[in-house]
Amino acid sequence: QVQLVEFGGGLVQAGGSLRLSCLASGRTFSSLTMGWFRQAPGKEREFVTCISWSDASAYYADSVKGRFTISRDNAKNTVYLQMNSLKPEDTAVYYCAADHSVYGRRWYEYDYWGQGTQVTVSS
Repeated sequence: QVQLVEFGGGLVQAGGSLRLSCLASGRTFSSLTMGWFRQAPGKEREFVTCISWSDASAYYADSVKGRFTISRDNAKNTVYLQMNSLKPEDTAVYYCAADHSVYGRRWYEYDYWGQGTQVTVSS
């Protein structure tokens, strides 16, 4: 079993930056694909990015490419999401997700989820 806890959400002005962290429990972090998803009010859950366990390769949604960066520190059981040049349309609850076998954008394939952290970008 894996438990995920997100940190770092908040309110920021457009053009600003935030860094989200996700701490995973358990001893299997290094074998997990880690992902970030987001959900705005009235909208479906949306893929943001994921990072593989094997070579730390990353995959980004087009909407965040060039602005967001995912990274992982296996020694700290933590995955990070650095968000730069934030836009009001980035406002959402951001969720950390993990899985042992998937690597991709389909949220329903991830087994483990955090509780979410709110990110609000004001214009």
